[in-house]
Amino acid sequence: MMLPMQNDIFQQEQDHLTHVYGELKRLGTDCVKRMERTAAQAEQDKRAMAEELSVNLANYADAMETYADFSAMNTIVEMSNLTQTLDAQRLADITLLLKQPYFAKVNLKFPQFEDVKEIYIGAVGISDENYQKLVVDWRSPIAETYYNQGTGPTSYQANGRTIQAVLQLRRQFSIAEDQLLQYFDTTVAIQDPLLLQSLEQGKSSHMEAITTTIQKEQNTVIRHEDVPTLLVIGAAGSGKTSVMMQRIAYLFYQLRDSLDPRQVTLITPNAVFGTYIESVLPQMGEKNPPMMPWHQLMANLLPEGRGVGDANVPVERLDAIDAALERFDFQPGDFRDISWDGTRLISASQMLKLSAKHSNLPAGPRRVTLMREALAKRLDTRLNQLAAKDEVQDQLAALSLDEQISLFGSPVELLTEEEAVSAARQFVRRQFAPAFALLEEDVWIDVDHLGYRLLSRGGLTSLEWLYLKMGITGLAAEDVRFAMIDEVQDYTAAQLIVAARYFRNAHFLLLGDPNQAIAEGTASFQEIRAIFAGTRGGICHGPVSECTLPTSYRCTPQITELFGRLASPDTGMSIQSVQRGGTDPLILAPQPEDYLPELAKVLRQAEAEPGLTAVIVPWKQDAKRLGKQLAEQGVHPTVMDGKRPLPERGPVIIPLALAKGLEFDGVILAKAPAGLDPEDPLERRRLYTAISRATRRLTIFVQ
Repeated sequence: MMLPMQNDIFQQEQDHLTHVYGELKRLGTDCVKRMERTAAQAEQDKRAMAEELSVNLANYADAMETYADFSAMNTIVEMSNLTQTLDAQRLADITLLLKQPYFAKVNLKFPQFEDVKEIYIGAVGISDENYQKLVVDWRSPIAETYYNQGTGPTSYQANGRTIQAVLQLRRQFSIAEDQLLQYFDTTVAIQDPLLLQSLEQGKSSHMEAITTTIQKEQNTVIRHEDVPTLLVIGAAGSGKTSVMMQRIAYLFYQLRDSLDPRQVTLITPNAVFGTYIESVLPQMGEKNPPMMPWHQLMANLLPEGRGVGDANVPVERLDAIDAALERFDFQPGDFRDISWDGTRLISASQMLKLSAKHSNLPAGPRRVTLMREALAKRLDTRLNQLAAKDEVQDQLAALSLDEQISLFGSPVELLTEEEAVSAARQFVRRQFAPAFALLEEDVWIDVDHLGYRLLSRGGLTSLEWLYLKMGITGLAAEDVRFAMIDEVQDYTAAQLIVAARYFRNAHFLLLGDPNQAIAEGTASFQEIRAIFAGTRGGICHGPVSECTLPTSYRCTPQITELFGRLASPDTGMSIQSVQRGGTDPLILAPQPEDYLPELAKVLRQAEAEPGLTAVIVPWKQDAKRLGKQLAEQGVHPTVMDGKRPLPERGPVIIPLALAKGLEFDGVILAKAPAGLDPEDPLERRRLYTAISRATRRLTIFVQ
């Protein structure tokens, strides 16, 4: 329930906030001063040691002493850098907390203690110099007692033990810097005042972190144990994407000492969506992992100039590749010369002979790895042979001073034969450096020829080409430990099989809504489960764990009821809204000649409304055409083409595929079927998806 704003409790909480805020400012000031002292001391130490150091390599003992002195200096520099890095992170945490020191408080009574423990929960944790916790990180084990929501007996896991306690108080705060605006004592999600306040705020061009309003079923996903595959099925507006971002932040916290952001990959529906979510993790003090849409992932792995191709590849074709690779061996024509700048460095015939030397191994990743290593040595030998040629020495001698500095970093000394040989080898390696990249990328294997030979057909699709290359060479993102795929219902079975194989060492988080499968030929959730639970090409990810998010937080009850009627009963989700009342959707059916003027009128009204309003059209070409038609009516909404981020406010025209995963204050459906109850399942899912983008205002133009 909401508490009166001015009472003794309010003043006590304000006094506590004032104290914590003051401590944060003091700790921040101390941190800055310490960093300044560390930098000054490090500079002083380096100058002093540089003056004392003398290079003496006259004999072995003197050389060892010199090396020891240099090692000691490097140790001092490294320690200084480590101290600065730790202080910089602490300062970043303090800066984040100064915007809102904390957002919640729990009072816990532990059986072994008489006193009640008061814990304040914030975006990150911070302690004073005496290691007294001022704020506890929301991701810490004890903070789970807040997200469990119910008062009374509760527990949490810490260091492998279950800690029992009684939650006596669950308090939420609305805070701006050092000012307490409101506080609420709450128990259950449906009465969550902070959540309702958040839902009433206007939408912007960037998603906000939901740390302060995480609900119980969302918390289950965020803190789920690490499993090979976690499949999250949620209704539109249930917070799937937000939960995914919080899950990433939680993993970074849990695996702070071992997980690098580069070991996480997030596959986004499109580039607009990637821009939309890019500020969420920084709001929580974390770095973004690599984020890219599927077509960008494919472009990174395919030869330059080859399109990403058709995703609707029958799974049987990938099965045929697996079967062919079980019994094949390399033959003439399967390899390509490694050449650069018109010079052949290693011939295909040499590669075939090298393959024959390893015929005791099956043709595949192990043999290719050994061949790659041997070819690298041969490439080194070949470049050394080129470096010994007279024309290389002539080229070196002809280099201008600027060219020497550009190539070698300093003027080239060719006073001795040893210096001449070293410079020539360095020169040739720079000239033919791309050849090593060709070797590492396995360009010397002719995947197209192998596909034609093994499958008795040409014209591999890009998915087949990549799957075949992975099977032959072992190509994979081996360092990626977690792969996240949002809107998983939009991918075909073949795409997901390729993803499962490429991220073969990763644990997967898959999020989607079967009611939002808006394209033909995408994988059903039954197929998704089978793909990630099964074994393909020797890769097995293990059992699939599942969570469901049935509650929609995004839309008003009227909008939720409208798209909820379109949901398939097979999903088993009862979609409900937790928001307060809103306005009924406006349904318009103008005559054809009145359509554009009426749409322009609605858009002029939308220009005066707060936040973003999206005119959703079926396809990209519809967006371009409608943009031109509305311009003739004197209205100029931004046309989203997937290449630009959302504006901060105002109307936009956006195709449905780009609107996936986004939300807007207002939505205008430019074209919808009469009755809003199409029989075709695909059209129902497309209408469900479009309607559920709206949070407050919905206008539908029906045919």
